[in-house]
Amino acid sequence: MAERLLIRALKGGKNTKIVILNGKNITKMPSVLEKLPGLKTLYLQNNQISKVCPEISSLTQLTALNLGNNLLEEVPEEMKYLTSLKKLHLFRNKIHRFASGVCDGLQSLILLNLNNNQLTWIPQEISRLKNLRCLSINHNQLASIPRELCFLENLSELQLNYNQLVCIPKEIKFLKKLRKLLLSRNNIKSLPEFQDLKLREFYCEGNPLFLKQPVSAIKQEDVWSLQEITSRFIMNQLSEKNPFLMKAIKWYPQVRSIISQGRKCAICEKFFLTIWLECVEFFPPSKNWKISRNLQLVPLRILICSYKCFYQRNPNIFGIAQV
Repeated sequence: MAERLLIRALKGGKNTKIVILNGKNITKMPSVLEKLPGLKTLYLQNNQISKVCPEISSLTQLTALNLGNNLLEEVPEEMKYLTSLKKLHLFRNKIHRFASGVCDGLQSLILLNLNNNQLTWIPQEISRLKNLRCLSINHNQLASIPRELCFLENLSELQLNYNQLVCIPKEIKFLKKLRKLLLSRNNIKSLPEFQDLKLREFYCEGNPLFLKQPVSAIKQEDVWSLQEITSRFIMNQLSEKNPFLMKAIKWYPQVRSIISQGRKCAICEKFFLTIWLECVEFFPPSKNWKISRNLQLVPLRILICSYKCFYQRNPNIFGIAQV
């Protein structure tokens, strides 16, 4: 049956645009595919293919490739030659690595589906997929994700359900186009700041977010060192674009190094070096978010600069407790 379909496709030559060979018990990708240079869509789902044939690199007009439910062990290197590819489905394989350089040529890719594989890591090179909009890696074994993933400026959907993630990079706030974020059933104990993201859907049930004590006091006394006082003054003057300091700071690399460690207080929004209190504020999700029924409040890690700021805040509104 598969042979007859291939013969029919080959008769069409460069005019053949679609080849569908799902569920044909194919164990080896047909090398004759190289004779179909005009191919746009190739479906080889539900077979027993363990390797991609080198000849696939000639399919430079291919826009959709489905190799789901096969026996692949890596995201194949040959994919980098598919420069027109927009949708790549590799779900339900045995993939545990990315071949070197595979992300280099996939500049047109907008969807990558790696669900139900054995991935324990994602390469930093994922950041090269500049047009990627949807990345789905549910049901894998990821313990972390690289910060480089957070520089995919066109990413609108990120699915990481059922992994082993313990944290999310703080750089996630740079995903300005992200609308859908799925983090369910991981080991995430705290979330970075991402309340400015315009999410429409956010799921994080099945994580130990609410099981730990949310607060740890860093400093018991509100007494600042001379370095702290000076650093606060300089940082806050620089934030107000004080022309004298902006020019002078260029000549003092050691000072620049110290103030580069500064943080902004969650209450007064001024800069400081030494944290007085680190805690978690529980805030209601945006009305535009679609959320799990059991997620009424979202935990947000915040830093506070002083005793004064902490007690100026209304303690009846925020879920803050001190250890």
